[in-house]
Amino acid sequence: MKQDKKTKIITMTAMLLSLIIVLSIFESMLPSFPFLPPGVKLGLSNTVIMYSLFFTTKKSAFFLALLKSFFSFMTIGFVAFALSLSGGIASILIMIFLTAVFKDKISLLILSIFGAIFHNIGQIAAYMLLLGDANILCYLSVLIISGIIMGSITGTVLKLILPAFNRIFTKNSD
Repeated sequence: MKQDKKTKIITMTAMLLSLIIVLSIFESMLPSFPFLPPGVKLGLSNTVIMYSLFFTTKKSAFFLALLKSFFSFMTIGFVAFALSLSGGIASILIMIFLTAVFKDKISLLILSIFGAIFHNIGQIAAYMLLLGDANILCYLSVLIISGIIMGSITGTVLKLILPAFNRIFTKNSD
């Protein structure tokens, strides 16, 4: 029985990674919107990592963030890898912290907003470490505002697709 659960988690993680890659490619194909500041993206693939965090295991969520970062490395390069990994880890850690503190009293929307904000903060920290340029801190206010907006969008998307995810991933678990 324990092996069946491990197999299910591995299978779900593989399916979720596939979805992350598809969403990342889709998002990269979207045109740059003139009203969005440089570097700001929707972060649709982050909805999948959030799903993994809350409905599979924390270990799977970290693993997916790592694999998503490796995908960035293979398609864009090392800096993209470092930014993706630092943002993903910071995002997951704040969501774990907030759920530990507030338990069931915090919504997915609020978690998504904080996750997006900390994703941006993690990326700024990595940028400063890699390039030694603290001038990027002046961009932090823009990224916090965009984190609130994009986190609201991804949190809403997750809430809307949650029933479909649950049907897909619980249908074969019986």
